[in-house]
Amino acid sequence: MPARSANQNVRLPDVSAKGKATLSALPDAADATDAADTTDATDATDAADAADAADTTDTTEAAEDGGSRTLRRGLQLLDAVLASGREGLRVVDLCRIAALERATVYRLLATLMESGYVAQRGRFRYVAGPRLAVLAQPHATDGLAARLQPVLARVSAACGDAAFAVVREGAISHCIARHVGTHPVQILVIQVGTRQPLGVGAAGLALLAALPQDDVAQCITANAAALGHYGGMTPERMNILVRATRERGWSVIGNHATSGVLAVGMAVHSTDGEPVAGISVASTLARMPRERQQLIARAMRESLAALLPKGL
Repeated sequence: MPARSANQNVRLPDVSAKGKATLSALPDAADATDAADTTDATDATDAADAADAADTTDTTEAAEDGGSRTLRRGLQLLDAVLASGREGLRVVDLCRIAALERATVYRLLATLMESGYVAQRGRFRYVAGPRLAVLAQPHATDGLAARLQPVLARVSAACGDAAFAVVREGAISHCIARHVGTHPVQILVIQVGTRQPLGVGAAGLALLAALPQDDVAQCITANAAALGHYGGMTPERMNILVRATRERGWSVIGNHATSGVLAVGMAVHSTDGEPVAGISVASTLARMPRERQQLIARAMRESLAALLPKGL
């Protein structure tokens, strides 16, 4: 074979049009593959997000279903208790009516009683609670406050100290009225609207002591965890104060609702003899020797007899 000269050109074979088209199409094919991969990845991500959202929704709905179920069961028990009237129902009756286990019924009843919607009558029966009476008469509290205000004004004028009125809401006392006295030092820690465990203040203690013993026990049990925040009050101490109030006919309590303060209280009954409110006078310990406590209690009794002779 003859040797090529040094300057001889080497000619590459021509690339056909078909070949050029094939080569030029290669980048486009790669782009299409990348786009397909991206689309697949995006679709997969969207699907995963949708699945996560579905899982979250399912969890939320499950939680809401559980809450709704508990609420429905509680309302079912409440309806049954209301329908039973003054006779009330036993736990076994509620289990049958609501088709619930005994433990579930007890748990729901505990919540309803703590809120004042259900009350225990005797050892075994459950009736409508005091909170329902307030709801049934939206303006009842305002009416009670208006009727008790002249009593507070008269008592306060007799002693010079602030006087208060409370009503019961389940295991809680609710201050509905107050009258400021003329003495330079007034104890005004309790405001209209203040709520606290029934019995830690003098008016609430007088009202608590006037209740049936089963109701007293129920209130003290419901408030047991909170009592310690009021001057170290305990359920045992509260029971002692209730007994002393019943023996005396009016309440005395100091250093629990407010440190350095002593108050005297008395229950107020309705026209049919039910305890519905409590009134009290509060002052500093220095202004409350035993003799003055008795004078204030007498002023309360006389004011109630003069202004509400048939009850509230």
